[in-house]
Amino acid sequence: MQKIQLYIEGQRVDMFSDESVSITDTIQNVKDIGKIFTAFSKTFSLPASKTNNKIFKHYYNFDIVGGFDARIKKDSNIELNSLPFRDGKIKLEGVDLKDNKPHTYRITFFGSTVTLKDLLGGDKLQSLDLTSYDQTYSFTEVRSALTYDPTTSDVVVPLITHTQRLYYDSSVHIKGDGNLFNHTGSGSHNHGVLWSELKYALRVDSIIQAIGVKYGLTFSDDFFNSSNEHYYNLFLWLHRKKGDVENLSGVNQSIVNGWTAPIGSPDATLTQMVSATTMRVTGDPFRYLGYSLTFTSTTTSNYKISLQKDGVEVYNTGTVTQGVTMNQNDFNLEQGDYTAFVESDDDISFSEVEWDILYNLGGGSTSTSNYPTGIYNHTSTFDFSISQQIPEMKTIDFLTGIFKTFNLTAYVDKLNGNIIVKTLDDFYSDGGVYDITKYIDNSKGSVNIALPYKEVSFEHEDTKTFLAAKHSQQFGKTWGKESYVGGEKLDGSIYKIKTPFSQLKYERLVNVANGVNTTAQVGFFVDDNQESYFGKPLIFYPILQSTSTTTISFLTTPTAHVPQTVYNIPSNSVYLTRMGGTQNINFAPEFNEYTGTSNFTDTLYKVFYSNYIESVFNTRNRITKVSAYLPMKILLNYTLADRFIVGDHQYKINSITTNFKSGKSEIELLNDL
Repeated sequence: MQKIQLYIEGQRVDMFSDESVSITDTIQNVKDIGKIFTAFSKTFSLPASKTNNKIFKHYYNFDIVGGFDARIKKDSNIELNSLPFRDGKIKLEGVDLKDNKPHTYRITFFGSTVTLKDLLGGDKLQSLDLTSYDQTYSFTEVRSALTYDPTTSDVVVPLITHTQRLYYDSSVHIKGDGNLFNHTGSGSHNHGVLWSELKYALRVDSIIQAIGVKYGLTFSDDFFNSSNEHYYNLFLWLHRKKGDVENLSGVNQSIVNGWTAPIGSPDATLTQMVSATTMRVTGDPFRYLGYSLTFTSTTTSNYKISLQKDGVEVYNTGTVTQGVTMNQNDFNLEQGDYTAFVESDDDISFSEVEWDILYNLGGGSTSTSNYPTGIYNHTSTFDFSISQQIPEMKTIDFLTGIFKTFNLTAYVDKLNGNIIVKTLDDFYSDGGVYDITKYIDNSKGSVNIALPYKEVSFEHEDTKTFLAAKHSQQFGKTWGKESYVGGEKLDGSIYKIKTPFSQLKYERLVNVANGVNTTAQVGFFVDDNQESYFGKPLIFYPILQSTSTTTISFLTTPTAHVPQTVYNIPSNSVYLTRMGGTQNINFAPEFNEYTGTSNFTDTLYKVFYSNYIESVFNTRNRITKVSAYLPMKILLNYTLADRFIVGDHQYKINSITTNFKSGKSEIELLNDL
């Protein structure tokens, strides 16, 4: 029997002597292939001893002010026989009473990786600090970004339209339509892609890195690196609403910046400027006794202030002139990241913008923080604020979507706390081998069918845009979807893996006049009725056509056009030729929209899922269940990437549950085929 010790924020807790504590480890379970971040969790009971009452600050007594906050998970770690075993967090679930006295604290211990979901909570992408990527939205800037090289620029504009369909015909002249042929002259020659039909796109890796910065996470570069083109070349289209860019027909908006971002922890008021645009609040809301945000100006122009928490507006001043102050009578100061936007068609100068915060420290003491910007100028150009234009999506859903796309797995490095992110194949390739034959309890065991499914399907959730929907109607198959059945009719259910993203079917334009291919490929983000469409967030590869033979017409206004020889086209493949590479974000091999060939074979399924799925479907595969009394040298050091040898066979670990009172581990093993 091993002796288990539990620590909460460095303090050792008392445990019941007869408490049976079991912990389950699994990284990729054949019974639930699509799950990620599946470390372990365990609920167990602690005695209401003097030590534990002190740690939990007599939580049963709700009259205590400033007591234990059970809403927040606390850092914790488990030791076996005084040796480190697992790090994670605990959550206090409640207190059981006997004879009206505290008897038992109920807590849940979470493994470090599974707490990632709790860390990100319900925060959305718009709460990330992406201000360094903000753009101006005008025909000049949009046209420039259309030519940016996506291999070196994190923000580009692709030829994806939100309302109007583009085509190419050298024989017709229809003013104002989407014909990309560049006729010289004016009048009826003024057709092509209107600049306001286009939107910016942001590199997916920039979002991943911003997640790391906000939440203090360090992701490993095993997968998230610039040389991994299958991942790194991927962009997210900044499409917040259907049709025109939000605010395009309204007032111009700019984010207030100029605050000096301090280094280190929050000050005594538990607030801090984490960037030049963002104040983070981490204290208890009821302790903020007074607070205000003041804009000092002598302007007579009309403007509005939009105050936002985590990218969602919490207060708007309405139209004001001169200076304005917002305070506790206008909004509640709660935990989150706060930004402010000025909305006005006029240029406005503010001599200062200042946060003032008064915080109750307890015991009759208070603390005050002041955050001034100095001079801040709002200009009347339209700021394309990334946080305002990024799709409205939970951060955890975005991260989960990327993990599902590439079949990634994550775990916490015990040495430095970094989040190690690898493909499942790479994860298993790093494992070691332990021979556990002599530790097996041979009195019982079982060999069971490994596969509870007859089919596994893979697809992006949204394929309802016009050409993708048309593909489904024409061929009776969802665009880019893969289904694996192992070549036989099997029993069981269908397991579905869906990412939360849109996937367009793109269109390489052909000159209608002569049937000759152009070098322009376009995306049409509308529904099957060819009407503006909201849809799910779109991921794609922008590819710069810098030596194209096709000049397209770019409309700077509805009545003026210029020739465009360099432009970014959208693609589902990393490259336009097989010579460059055949990686793509289809799950199933499809005819490549640009080449019209079927040899872009490095699909998401083939590259990232096939090894695992096809081994699971192998007729020789079984789940072998055994019981074992593993020694400390294995319990403390095994990882889920390791293999266990039993007798003459080697296995992957499907799951392992260890009872630390009995010392017995119940192990599910998967044939290592």
